[in-house]
Amino acid sequence: MMLKTYGWSFAVLIAGLVGVFIYDSWEALLLAAILVVLEVSLSFDNAVVNATVLKRMNDFWQKIFLTVGVLIAVFGMRLVFPVLLVAVTANLGPIEAINLALEQRPESDPTSYAAILNEAHPTIAAFGGMFLLMLFLDFITSEHEEYWLPGERLLAHAGRLNGLPVIIAGTLLVVAAETFAQDHETTVLLSGLLGILTYLLVKGLGDMFNIDEEDSDDEREHVDPTAEAASGATHGAQHMAGAPARKGPNEVVRVGGKAAFFLFMYLEVLDASFSFDGVIGAFAITYDPIIIAVGLGVGAMFVRSMTVHLVREGTLNRYPYLENGAMWAIGALAIILIVSIEVHVPEVLTGLIGLAFILAAFASSVARNRRDPEHAHVNAG
Repeated sequence: MMLKTYGWSFAVLIAGLVGVFIYDSWEALLLAAILVVLEVSLSFDNAVVNATVLKRMNDFWQKIFLTVGVLIAVFGMRLVFPVLLVAVTANLGPIEAINLALEQRPESDPTSYAAILNEAHPTIAAFGGMFLLMLFLDFITSEHEEYWLPGERLLAHAGRLNGLPVIIAGTLLVVAAETFAQDHETTVLLSGLLGILTYLLVKGLGDMFNIDEEDSDDEREHVDPTAEAASGATHGAQHMAGAPARKGPNEVVRVGGKAAFFLFMYLEVLDASFSFDGVIGAFAITYDPIIIAVGLGVGAMFVRSMTVHLVREGTLNRYPYLENGAMWAIGALAIILIVSIEVHVPEVLTGLIGLAFILAAFASSVARNRRDPEHAHVNAG
C-alpha cells in the first residue's frame, strides 16, 4: 500500500535530486532537499483538505489528480506561473523573463527576478487569501456532522443568513485594502474580488453539473459505507463542489463526469492558493528558479500522495475532527496572507500554526474515540 501510494513520489525525489546535482552541485542538491522538506511540512493541512474533496471523486478522477494534477502543480504553479507573473509585472517577454530568472540576482537588486516577483506579492496574497477565506467561511457557517471548537455550532447557525461568507469576506477585503494595503489599495481590492469570484464560480459550476448528473448512474459510483466510511464525507467540500454526501441512508456517492471535473479544477485552484506564498518564500533559501521548482514540485507530489493515503486509509473517518482542524488552519493561513500584504510573516510561523491546528484536532479525535469507541469503530469501517 505504501509503495503503491508513495512509490512515484520517491522515484521523482531521487530523479529530482540527481538532476539538480548534475545541473549545479552538492549545494544545489541540499537546497532542493530543504525545499522538499519545507513544502511537505508546511502543507499537511492542504493534504487533509484535499482528501475531503478527493474522496468524493471516482477512481478515474483520483488518478487524474495524481497524474495531470501533479504536472499542473509542479510545472505550472512552481515553474511557469512565477515566470509569467514576472513577465506581466515587468512588461517582459517570456524568454526575457526566463533569462532574468536564470541570472539569479539577489532580491536587493530591484530589477532582479526575485524582487519583481516579491513586488507581485500583494496581488498574490489578496487573491489566495480571499479564496482560502471563502473556503473556510463556507465550511464554518454550514451545518456539518462534527463540531470541534466551542462556537462552531453558533457559527453554523449564523450561516442560515444567505451570503454570509461573501459578506464577511468582502468586508474584510475592504478593511484590509484601507489598512494593510494603502500603497496597493486598488490592486488588492481587484485581486481579492477575483479570489472571491473564482471560488463562487467553481462552486457554482460544481453545483450546476452535479445537479445535471443526479439522474445519470453511468457517471458515478456507489460504494458501501463500510468501504468508504460515509460519515467522513465533509459538508464543507460537498458544499463547495455541490456534491451530495450520500444517496439514501446506506450508500455514498462518488461523482464522475463534469461534477468530478469541477472538483478537480477546485483542487488545482486550492493548491495554487496554498503554493503562492511558498514560491515567494523559497527565495529566502535560494534565488535559482530551477532548484525552487524541483524542491517545491517534489514536495507538492508528496503532499498529493499523502492526500491519496488519507483517502485510502480512511483516516478522516477514524479521526473526525481532522477536517475541522484543517479548515481552521486554512482560516489562519487566509488571515496571514492578508496581513502579509503589508507585514512579512515567516513561512515557518505560518506552517507551525497550521500544524498546531492539525495536531490539536488529531488529539481531540483520539480523545473522542476513547470516550465513544463504538462510534470510532463504525467510522473506521
